[in-house]
Amino acid sequence: MTVNRKRLVFFERWFHPVAEDILGAQDDIELVRLHYGDPEPENWSALASACGYQVAARTELKEPWFGTAELLSRCPRMLALSSAGAGFDVIDVEACTAAGVIVCNQSGTNSQPVAEHAIGLMLGLTKRIAFTNRALLQGTAQDRFRLTGSNIMGKTVGIVGIGYIGRLTAKYCRAFDMRVLAYDPYLSAGEIAARGAEKVDFATLLEQSDFVSVHCPRTDETLRMFGAEEFARMKPGAFFVNTARGMIHDEEALLAALQSGHLGGAGIDVFDVEPPPPDHPLLHFDNVIATPHIAGATHEAVHDMSKAAAEQWLALLRGRVPPRLVNPEAWPAYSARFEEIIGFRPDPLLAA
Repeated sequence: MTVNRKRLVFFERWFHPVAEDILGAQDDIELVRLHYGDPEPENWSALASACGYQVAARTELKEPWFGTAELLSRCPRMLALSSAGAGFDVIDVEACTAAGVIVCNQSGTNSQPVAEHAIGLMLGLTKRIAFTNRALLQGTAQDRFRLTGSNIMGKTVGIVGIGYIGRLTAKYCRAFDMRVLAYDPYLSAGEIAARGAEKVDFATLLEQSDFVSVHCPRTDETLRMFGAEEFARMKPGAFFVNTARGMIHDEEALLAALQSGHLGGAGIDVFDVEPPPPDHPLLHFDNVIATPHIAGATHEAVHDMSKAAAEQWLALLRGRVPPRLVNPEAWPAYSARFEEIIGFRPDPLLAA
């Protein structure tokens, strides 16, 4: 009996080899590893015959292998693109929908470590952990009261985007008896209350929060949503934390708000260019803790994300509705293309 093998391509490696173990063992899936250093014509040839493309995270992904309209135009058999993590800003979702290509992500699979990281940055900033460590190393810690930090207990935190990660961050903040505000225009006050926060508008969140923690995706709507005006509106001495995506905040505006002393500090896991160069000015403030987009990349999380991605590909390529579908509006056109390319009709969307 002839097996209808579906080609799935990826560049270099998955976050964790468990994905290759799962997918490589399937008779009906041809898993193909590509390399950025190989000749472009060879990579384009492999992509042109693929039904699926696992797109690497932005930090590792190289041009021209983003999920663009141009890539789709050169891949007539392409049915689905999947991002490595929760974010899918490396994929042009609108172009995919127009082409009858579905987009998936791994939303929810690394929520816990990112929320933990956000709390860790808040604690590190208020307790001045990085600064006091450097003071000890530099021999300038003789007067310990000069290094005094503050509590987060009872303070107000404003969460921007209260999805999987935001709601866990809210939960952890409540363990410190913090007042939790949330700005999320896509959720009602009741839905936000069920996630452990009080719904407020963006201006109120900025004005009332001692900590602002960003947990929204990077989209056209959220790009540069934190600029000079927004930082100026934050409480004097407040802390800004971004574990979501670079370019949601304007780095120059954040730099100015820190230089002026208006903000008390910042915890930044994401940058416009990743990793940032060693001379990046934000890395040289005593009241900034910076990490290299590592919040969601714990040992446990990279395993879980890769396993979830592999299992989603199994479901998708066998005609089932993937559990983390980003653009359900593409399903009708996708279903017709799937039947034409694979030979049978996938499940209806309502079966999800």
